[in-house]
Amino acid sequence: MTSMWGEAPRPLACPGCLATSLKAAGGALVCAACAARWPVSEGLPRLYREAGVQGTDKLMRVIYDSLPALHDPATRLLTPLMQGVSEARMRAGYIGRLKLGGLSRPEGGGPIRILEVGVGAGANLPLLKAALPVGVPVEVWGADLSLGMLRQCQRRLRRGGLPPTRLLMADAHALPFEGASFDRVFHIGAMGSYRDPALALAEMARVARPGTPIVVVDEQLDPDRRHTLYHRAWFKALTFYDDDPHCPTESIPSGAIEVRQDAISRFYYCLSFEMPQGAPEPVGSAPT
Repeated sequence: MTSMWGEAPRPLACPGCLATSLKAAGGALVCAACAARWPVSEGLPRLYREAGVQGTDKLMRVIYDSLPALHDPATRLLTPLMQGVSEARMRAGYIGRLKLGGLSRPEGGGPIRILEVGVGAGANLPLLKAALPVGVPVEVWGADLSLGMLRQCQRRLRRGGLPPTRLLMADAHALPFEGASFDRVFHIGAMGSYRDPALALAEMARVARPGTPIVVVDEQLDPDRRHTLYHRAWFKALTFYDDDPHCPTESIPSGAIEVRQDAISRFYYCLSFEMPQGAPEPVGSAPT
């Protein structure tokens, strides 16, 4: 299915050279600038290089691809068991940080664009729908490396009732978008498994418009709570892939403003920041 990607829409860009001249040709998107070819199948452009998927990135993809249908039910079941808080309450803690209620119809026309890096099975899409102002045109983009999780997200979208959403396979370390093109950018639950969190954060900052809230959530034991052996055992099992699960404030791009970090549950931090007007573009993906 390449029809919906025949004229690659803004802000899509070639992850190899960041040119926006992608065209459909023979079941792929081909970059007119560097001639890179990016396959499209099942309605999903594969806008990443397999050679770049290494270490824990590859490990976590195998895990997510193994039992994708069980991920969201397991999260709903285990969150209160492990942390004593419902999944819904935890998600509400970070959706509010996106400040979706402050969005308005763009002056130049076109939709508000929201990017979720690591969209998974799309569990956050209903929350976006509920929090968005009525009457504001919105286009959600969801990027992920797990084909299994993206298939689950496609099923969710086919049931209807969600914001218009485009899905693609992409590496968080080399996002296939032109700079300063999203009104909101967020990522939930995999930063600690990324091979280079600083590069992933730089990429999120690069594609966000100045003043855009960039919100990141992942595992960290709340330093202001007392944790029993029970809690620590669950947390260790949850973060088996990470020797030092923590909020990566040291990796925030230089010049970031409005930096805020707090705990949204016993096991999860919420980090948010913005890039100011006139700041140098963060160094993210580079031509290959």
